Amino acid sequence: MNEFVVHTIPGSPYARAVLVALEEKHAPYRLAAIAPGAHRAPEHLERHPFGRIPVLEHGSFRLYETQAIVRYIDRVVPQPPLTPSQPQAAARMDQLLNINDWYLFQGVANVIVFQRIIRPRLLGQPTDEAAISEAMPRARLVFDELARQLNEQPFFAGAALSLADVVLAPQLDFFRTLPEWTVLTAKHGNLCAWLERMVARPSLVATTWERVAAMAQAA
Repeated sequence: MNEFVVHTIPGSPYARAVLVALEEKHAPYRLAAIAPGAHRAPEHLERHPFGRIPVLEHGSFRLYETQAIVRYIDRVVPQPPLTPSQPQAAARMDQLLNINDWYLFQGVANVIVFQRIIRPRLLGQPTDEAAISEAMPRARLVFDELARQLNEQPFFAGAALSLADVVLAPQLDFFRTLPEWTVLTAKHGNLCAWLERMVARPSLVATTWERVAAMAQAA
């Protein structure tokens, strides 16, 4: 099998989802690190005309958009499967993938995680507490719905790991270190227990920010 190459800025939760999928499949891959800000450079715009990350290369095939990438990986490396065979469970997985992109990331993670982690640690700028406060009602709605969708299942689409878990775990793992996590999960022990199970998986352990940064340095 051709090696998978993942072009990304280390630390991206979307790229981590791709790496987690590859780890779960035990597929060969290589990280091609992009420096912060270089996703707008002409070299990367040739890979992704919208200047986003990650981008996957597999032999002569190139693909962007995380949902498309993880679905592709699941198709070309079919074992173990990360898409439920039962249509309703697969539809639930699809719904959760969209919840991640449109409701968890947009207006929640891209505000709260950015203000708590990216601005102070990477940009050297103060956190905008007002922006976080403004995002919290939407965050509560999203976390409430995720907890409802999970219910008492071990994984989001049922008894087995699916792409929904693979994509959601990197996003929520950022929140786990933030003060907002306690507030948002106060009534959602199921969500906390799910994340603890997820971050203990070898695929998540192998793709922490520190491990990915080490991969980038070794490349």
